[in-house]
Amino acid sequence: MHSAVHDTIATVWRLESARIVAAVARRVRDVGVAEELAQDALIAALEHWPVNGLPDKPGAWLMTTALNRALDHLRHRQMAEARHGDLAADLEALQAHVVPDFSDDLDRQREHAVLGDDLLRLIFTACHPVLPADARVALTLKLLGGLSTGEIARAHLVPEATVAQRIVRAKRTLADAQVPFELPQGAELAQRLASVLEVVYLIFNEGYTATSGGDWMRPALCDEALRLGRMLAELAPQEAEVHGLVALMEIQASRTAARTDAAGEPILLADQDRMRWDRLLIRRGLAALERAQALGQPARSYRLQAEIAAGHARAHRAADTDWPRIAALYAELMRVAPSPVVELNRAVAVAMAQGPAAGLAIVGPLLADKALQRYPWLPAVQGDLLRKLGREDEARAAFARAADLTTNEREQRLLRQRARGAA
Repeated sequence: MHSAVHDTIATVWRLESARIVAAVARRVRDVGVAEELAQDALIAALEHWPVNGLPDKPGAWLMTTALNRALDHLRHRQMAEARHGDLAADLEALQAHVVPDFSDDLDRQREHAVLGDDLLRLIFTACHPVLPADARVALTLKLLGGLSTGEIARAHLVPEATVAQRIVRAKRTLADAQVPFELPQGAELAQRLASVLEVVYLIFNEGYTATSGGDWMRPALCDEALRLGRMLAELAPQEAEVHGLVALMEIQASRTAARTDAAGEPILLADQDRMRWDRLLIRRGLAALERAQALGQPARSYRLQAEIAAGHARAHRAADTDWPRIAALYAELMRVAPSPVVELNRAVAVAMAQGPAAGLAIVGPLLADKALQRYPWLPAVQGDLLRKLGREDEARAAFARAADLTTNEREQRLLRQRARGAA
């Protein structure tokens, strides 16, 4: 019984933790403290729910408990610091069930109500320029994506201890700098937007292909990233990269129903039933891509990736895919935003356009890249290309190595099947 309750708690926490941290942060105005108070609510659930049973609204229970912890924190802080100004006002407002926020008046003057969203405030706070770029990404993935330090480390191909240190230092830095929990404007908005877009896309990617666990996808994370992306598009309508990111996520999300079979096992792109792709999301994605292109700004990372995704979306059959065009887009992406993962994807496109030997020639140097030593899709791609060249023993060894590297159970089963020679 307790095991089932604990599983439920874990699921609810994964879905609600970002909103809870954001709501508490708006009250206590300290991201690190907000996370601790939210964790206190989680501990309370672990203590009470197995004994008293699940509440009717688990998410609301966690939120209420966390806000009560915030109220207690403000009381204690007020007494300890003997400050009766701002904190007293916060305390009075909380007791009256009013949301206190020093920027509420400013929000009411803004054109879009979307600007008052707690989650957007949390992202922009965690992506403040007082933090180095890698710390911004790690902290926001922890707070909004609900990812563990291990999952973040695997997503960034760095040691787990490094990520843990980044997160601790980031929270301390934000507290020491007294970074306000608010949305930036003007030049400051543009300065922080790139980090925010990166984080939103990483959250989407964790939902699209989970780095660990028993499910291949975590659709709730994809939905949250899409929601945030659409809000950012309203916040910064003249930024082509925002529309490019939204286009990319809409088109990628359109494949969700076709990416797994009835048992939840993965179905790779080439084998998907494209009739199950969500045409509404594709239309939304293509429209967002057109908005990005219409702004006339130089093509950058997200727009180029969206154009690649659009190439797949426009092909009614896998055989209709314009692989030379996609390979060319990956080459341009390598010029604009070079990375070993982009180069690996380019290898796949080149293999489809020019043959597996051409793709394998690109994969070869990547095998020595230290950043990809723990990346399972490098040997998986290698195995696929070796199999197409008839080098079966080498292909099986590559797929087995890929299976050993992945921590996602569904992905691991797929790769072990391929290691045994299954299609």
